[in-house]
Amino acid sequence: MTTADLSLSYEAAPAFSAPLRFFITAPLFGLIAGLVLIGAPELLESRWSAGALAITHLIAVGFMLNVMFGALFQILPVVAGAVMPNTPTISGLVHLGLATGTASLAWGLGTGSPPFLVTAVVVLGTTFAIFLGAAAYGLLRTPVAQATPRDLRLALAGFGIAGTLGILLALTLARGFALPLPLLVKLHVGWAWLGASGVLLAAASWIVVPMFQITPNYPEKLTRYWAVATCAGLALWSVAVLMELPLVELPLAAALAALSATYAITTVRLQTKSRRSVPDNTTRAFQLSMSCLVAGLACVLLAHQLDYELLPILAGVLILHGGFVSAIIGMLYKIVPFLAWLHLSQEGLKAPNMKKLQPDAPVRRHLAAHAIALAALLVAAISGSDLLGRLAGVTVVVEFALLLANMVKVLGAYRTARAA
Repeated sequence: MTTADLSLSYEAAPAFSAPLRFFITAPLFGLIAGLVLIGAPELLESRWSAGALAITHLIAVGFMLNVMFGALFQILPVVAGAVMPNTPTISGLVHLGLATGTASLAWGLGTGSPPFLVTAVVVLGTTFAIFLGAAAYGLLRTPVAQATPRDLRLALAGFGIAGTLGILLALTLARGFALPLPLLVKLHVGWAWLGASGVLLAAASWIVVPMFQITPNYPEKLTRYWAVATCAGLALWSVAVLMELPLVELPLAAALAALSATYAITTVRLQTKSRRSVPDNTTRAFQLSMSCLVAGLACVLLAHQLDYELLPILAGVLILHGGFVSAIIGMLYKIVPFLAWLHLSQEGLKAPNMKKLQPDAPVRRHLAAHAIALAALLVAAISGSDLLGRLAGVTVVVEFALLLANMVKVLGAYRTARAA
């Protein structure tokens, strides 16, 4: 598949407010995660502590899922031709449910409060049902003609599986259900990271990387088979986990890691062939993301062989903060100003250049702060120092505050252009 082959229906794009409300809200949860780390720096010492679980979900659900759901409100109609019913109402309900449900989940995990966990299950379960139902309604009415629309379907299925496993985990913690907690955690993480977020990131990359970073298209075989092979591998791996077959589970995990590394390495190789003479900020964010994903996957595989508590923590920091957050930041700095420009143009107004809507200097400052925060988190986790943990929390607060400020500035430039 090439981007030229894919028909993009910009006229089907929802109102700017539909995705933007998610993009503006997302950095707030990252900022809160940094504040929690400042108050409790020891959370980096164990992945099983209540506070560590709260911070993980503030980033994974509060930041990542907000951006991903917001992006899907834009991508599904434009890329896949899947128009959701009553998008203004659905996006408002999903945004409200995701914000309140994430807050309840983080508080419930951090304090061990069953009422807040049950509330989170109800709110987030309802929110997922509304979003996935609306997305399915639109997708079932459209043909699967290219790789990206098909992979979006697979990603949504992954979100459904990961969300269901998360609900079972929360209810197990809140109500003491007799379920195999370690197995559920392993399956939840696998489907959330790779089956949902990973497949969605790849599906978006098939379009975003060539379009915005001016690279050659991804190899046709990769776009045709990668997501299908990944989901099939995850399904087999899940069976091996449930049946407790470690001799089968480990080779499948290695195969999934190889698939993920293939996507990451291919992305970096394409970026080296970009027609830009100097890599832009988005390219650098993606290069950091892909490097961290490969390093994080190596830590995951080592953790299967070595009983070393630090390895899963490093894997979490590298994959979540270094991998997904870096890629999401890179996409936001292209998508948000582009949407502002697009909607101004569709209204028949004189749209400023995208560089004026989102200047390079603030983006460079934020990416530098993001890289510093990532390094600080890794050093704090390795050292076990409370002081370094607090400093890492400060850097996380700074980076998400800068991201929020930059998103708000784009919105301000958009409103100024409309008023003018």
